[in-house]
Amino acid sequence: MNLAGRIRDKMMADHLLFVYRGAITGENSVPLLMLLEKEMQNSEFGFVGRKKLFMFVLESLQNAFKNSEKTRHAHKSMVIYSKTNLGYTVTTGNVIPASQVNYLKIKIEEMKDLKSDEIRNGYREILRTAELSDNGGAGFGLIEMALRTSNKLNYEIVTIDKEYSYFVLSKSVDPGGVGMHFIEKGQSSDGKAVSQLERIMAENNVYLIWMGHISPDVGKEVLSFTETKLYEEDVESNLRKRIFSILVEILENVEKYSPGRDAEEQFGMPVAIIRMENNEYILSTSNLILNDSVEQLKEKIDFINTRDKSGLKKLFRESLSGQTLETDSTGNMGLIDMAIKSGSKLVYEFEKLNDIYSYFTLTVSVEDRAIIKAVF
Repeated sequence: MNLAGRIRDKMMADHLLFVYRGAITGENSVPLLMLLEKEMQNSEFGFVGRKKLFMFVLESLQNAFKNSEKTRHAHKSMVIYSKTNLGYTVTTGNVIPASQVNYLKIKIEEMKDLKSDEIRNGYREILRTAELSDNGGAGFGLIEMALRTSNKLNYEIVTIDKEYSYFVLSKSVDPGGVGMHFIEKGQSSDGKAVSQLERIMAENNVYLIWMGHISPDVGKEVLSFTETKLYEEDVESNLRKRIFSILVEILENVEKYSPGRDAEEQFGMPVAIIRMENNEYILSTSNLILNDSVEQLKEKIDFINTRDKSGLKKLFRESLSGQTLETDSTGNMGLIDMAIKSGSKLVYEFEKLNDIYSYFTLTVSVEDRAIIKAVF
């Protein structure tokens, strides 16, 4: 099974919706928050539940940012959203100096038994005395989260070496926004599971995974996050535009072949993966498709893969000239455009699930042409 398929199975088994690995910044925190909000708008969650979880995510992202920016391991930070029939769990993981471990443990354990009014008094005291040392700042964030989450926080600290540990913090709420203080076996809030997932993503150079129905709103936020990430990584302008354009097309391709949310929830949600390897950005999607559409799609991709650059441009012009105002579909234009802008073949795989559906995985590699020219 290919990487996209393995990740899809892992995400389904652990009920994961979204996984991000990388530095958490003030800029990319916004699209990370918006992704959760768009997903929850299409769920059974009420306004109070959405608001409570949203505020927890805001505080936990700020907490991870403040604590990891001072270490050389900021790129190992994780943000994970998971969903079961019981509700949502949001988990953040980040590397912290070993010197902060005992302080964090003491602060969290102290707050577990405190009532809301006692937490508020501690909060006011910190504000009054301006006690915001390196450790105090972290405690301030935890108190803020405890206030917003009815004191229902789960945490785990996994030792990395003598200097650093991995701090995992999670919050679970039911659809009404009521905090749940437990960890189901195998869920993402387990510290060792999160640190293991971080290593798997590191080994495969994966920094973004999204699993869920690709609605226009969700697709927009995935694009927004990717654009922000590319800017932060100082990706050259032309390469950034090519990656962004191909991601637009590949997400639209998922929407085009989607049999609908009900079928996806029963047999498997779409997955979008972005990774970087050997000077290439690799964009992969895996989604449900009707078996009746498989052969025709195979023929389209195989035909496109036989064309060189000039042949692809000619094919694109022919497809464009065949469009009319009455035409519902753009035909092969999206696939052709991906092949032109990526400069590589379209790699695909079909996995038959049953008599009705198959999983369609499409991978597009986008080369950094500036680096290739410099090497050769």
